[in-house]
Amino acid sequence: MAETTGRSPSVGISDFPRPVNAAFDWLARAQQEPRQALREWAEQGIALLPLGTRFNVVRLPARLVHTAVGTDDLEIVTATLAQLLDGPVIHNRPQAVYHALVEPCPVARWACPNNAPMLGIGQFLSIPASDLTGPTGLYWAVRPRIVGDLCPVPSVAALVRIARDTPRARTK
Repeated sequence: MAETTGRSPSVGISDFPRPVNAAFDWLARAQQEPRQALREWAEQGIALLPLGTRFNVVRLPARLVHTAVGTDDLEIVTATLAQLLDGPVIHNRPQAVYHALVEPCPVARWACPNNAPMLGIGQFLSIPASDLTGPTGLYWAVRPRIVGDLCPVPSVAALVRIARDTPRARTK
């Protein structure tokens, strides 16, 4: 029987059909009401999460990533991102962009705003469910492994510098 108090019934992680591990529970807690993120993942496969509290993201155009890696082969790109960035990365293939999840920090301190803007407080990002691992649509190129797993900001900046300093990038 449904509650009549006007409050949502209690929902636990095990109530959702999609897998949710501790890392994704931690991500869901970026929302004021984490159960909402869990519901969105269960029902739609994507949750809209606010940035700037648990994490920021650096928006990496696919062209920049492919230049830095030296290929657009998705398997090689994914393996290289996992190694170089050592943290979670979302690939939005239809929009040709990657999002590296990084620690929350002042966006104004980000060293590469023209090539790869950092998004933070006051902005939101669609975060795929844990089981969306591509290769089409919005998916995890590199999934978060543990609670608090984020790409080190210096590693993301190094990737951007590699792309910027690649001769092929300067001729386009």
